[in-house]
Amino acid sequence: FVPRIAYTTGDLVVHDFAVLADGKLVCANTLYSCVSALNETKSFEPVWWPSFISKLVPEDRCHLNGLAECDGELTHVTAVSQSDIASGWRSRRDNGGCLIDVRSNRIVTDQLSMPHSPRWHRGELWLLNSGRGELGTIDPTTGQFTARIFLPGFLRGLTFHGRYALVGLSKPRSGSFDGLALDGELHKRDAEPRCGVHLIDLEQKCDVEW
Repeated sequence: FVPRIAYTTGDLVVHDFAVLADGKLVCANTLYSCVSALNETKSFEPVWWPSFISKLVPEDRCHLNGLAECDGELTHVTAVSQSDIASGWRSRRDNGGCLIDVRSNRIVTDQLSMPHSPRWHRGELWLLNSGRGELGTIDPTTGQFTARIFLPGFLRGLTFHGRYALVGLSKPRSGSFDGLALDGELHKRDAEPRCGVHLIDLEQKCDVEW
């Protein structure tokens, strides 16, 4: 396997990718608060952004970070807040995290904590409620989040294989992630945060390897 095509962009702080039905590769362009496609002549091509974002500027306003795709269609994104000022999400880390329906621009919920990595699996919409250390499912109609398992770290990166989920964990960065509910959950369990990949049995709701 060798590289066939390469694209050079500016600094976009990309967090997530999705491949659509027409083969187009889109990304969560976090720095510019939008979903973008690659472009042969430009740094990026904006294809969607939340209704509360008034201008596409490199200010990381809401920390848009995750993409959910189903049958080749982009359905939802996650963002840490609904802020429309530069780095405004940083004061909304504990609460205010959003899941947004791309097709209707509807805020499904704004009650999450630093959500990441929305993914469809077996007809359910999963995501990482990272500020609380939770892997769970969310009802795309009501916005009700159901935590399935707690993991000891800041969660980012999620994929599935059959009955298993693979979740990426990092240690919380000092300053950026201080004061989250995750701190209290770790203290309650007398646990230290981990950096690694955890394998979760979804049927048994348990951590089987890491």
